[in-house]
Amino acid sequence: MLNVVIVGFDKALSSAMTGVADLFGLAGVTWNRIQGQPAERLFNVRIASPDGQPVQCINGIQLGAHLSYDQVQDVDAIVVPTIGGPVTEVVEHNPALLALLRRADAEGWTITGNCTGNFLLAEAGILDGKTATTHWGFKDYFQQRYPQVDLKADQLITRQDHIYCAGGGLAWFDLGLHIIERHYGFETAIQTAKAFVIDYRRDSQLSYSLMRLAKPHKDDLVKQVQKWLEDHYAGNFTVDELADRFSVSKRTLIRRFNAALDMPPNTYVQSIRIEAAQKLLEETERTVDVVMNDVGYEDASSFRRLFRKKTGLTPTEYRRRFSRRF
Repeated sequence: MLNVVIVGFDKALSSAMTGVADLFGLAGVTWNRIQGQPAERLFNVRIASPDGQPVQCINGIQLGAHLSYDQVQDVDAIVVPTIGGPVTEVVEHNPALLALLRRADAEGWTITGNCTGNFLLAEAGILDGKTATTHWGFKDYFQQRYPQVDLKADQLITRQDHIYCAGGGLAWFDLGLHIIERHYGFETAIQTAKAFVIDYRRDSQLSYSLMRLAKPHKDDLVKQVQKWLEDHYAGNFTVDELADRFSVSKRTLIRRFNAALDMPPNTYVQSIRIEAAQKLLEETERTVDVVMNDVGYEDASSFRRLFRKKTGLTPTEYRRRFSRRF
């Protein structure tokens, strides 16, 4: 069996610890039982804490530990769960965990981090110059704090050398299945996914993220344009016509939008149209073509191409995954 250690710490997300423990612990077990075959455990999973004592998770649940960080030796993989509490506080109050991660990196053990847990990997310095991901909602803070990391926040899973990172909070099962496939092959990974009734090989966080168009700024002109666009985004107008409406030059409007929102006006309009299309696909049964027209597009191929670029899914795939049907 492969030896896996899940590192526990106060204010961790308990499901990111127990979920991984269940996934690894039942790989080769649940599927075999369903098929009437002998169970074959593939992983030996243990939880480590700073001193071997229980950790207090963010939801108030205490989880016991099998060993302390100092006792972690010769393991095949280390799993760093999601930080459930204030990220900065947890990162700066766990020097022993950072030391363990540096030791694991030096030993070449497989290191896996989930969601905001990847802040701990970055703080330890083991992601410098490497590709990584984290939860889409913490992208800006991660980039600001760790500019030396090549952050790919649109990706659900990244791997460089022996370090794996997963994105959103429940991406631990994507991460776990990747590790199962790496060590035991695709067939075992897909069997485990079927046994747990979970999707396998998702590859993007784009469809789960928000456009975050309401970025705070102090430009009154841009605020006025944004307010007008909330009601008229589906209309047929050019950037020149938009600039004329607010009595500024096209060049000035583009410059002010770039300074305030980090995007030009036409990109902003495309983004709010796609966001509106997402909402219609979630909440109505209008056809994709009707949705396309309702948000201001006429060319089906360009709409689908832009929608996929923004969300990582086709409109039909997005509706299948996120439509609100009761």
